[in-house]
Amino acid sequence: MAKKTETTAAPAKPTEPSRVKVLYETEVVPYLMKKFGYTSVMQVPKLDKIVVNTGLGDIKDNQKSMQTVEKELAQITGQKPIYRKATKSVANFKLREGMNIGLKVTLRGRRMYDFYDKLVSIALPRVRDFRGVSDKSFDGRGNYALGLKEQLIFPEITYDQVEKIRGMDVAIVTTARTDEEARELLRALGMPFKK
Repeated sequence: MAKKTETTAAPAKPTEPSRVKVLYETEVVPYLMKKFGYTSVMQVPKLDKIVVNTGLGDIKDNQKSMQTVEKELAQITGQKPIYRKATKSVANFKLREGMNIGLKVTLRGRRMYDFYDKLVSIALPRVRDFRGVSDKSFDGRGNYALGLKEQLIFPEITYDQVEKIRGMDVAIVTTARTDEEARELLRALGMPFKK
């Protein structure tokens, strides 16, 4: 007689849209259309993707520590990160081509909006002596880059289980054509820029 195996149902996907997406559709789109004089809703800039990177640096030889960093990044973003490999060898850094040197997560859709909401409303206010983020970190094409010094600002990370404090880079890619449009978009979505 064949043995029955129990199947666990996948967690149900949330049915209501993300809070940031609702804010974007109801308040941000009309505001940007009025401010920049767009004639169509399709011209209004929006969030395209968010890329989170972290370097492995000193632990590139320690498999257990790499798995710990991978688990932390997966907890923070809600998505499994991929390893980034070295493209060329550098003798001074004891680095060989093909070695794992970093982790990257690209967020789109619902996960992107949820991560942005968590970053702006929970994580950034938990930064020590926080006075806002720089509004000069745009690349000239409407994309914004932000560096975080520690992963402890995210609520999923337990202080006692942290092996070492690590930073990460967050790149927010928008469909805006200019930095001014992107700045207004992020400001309207709650990004706390310095006064």
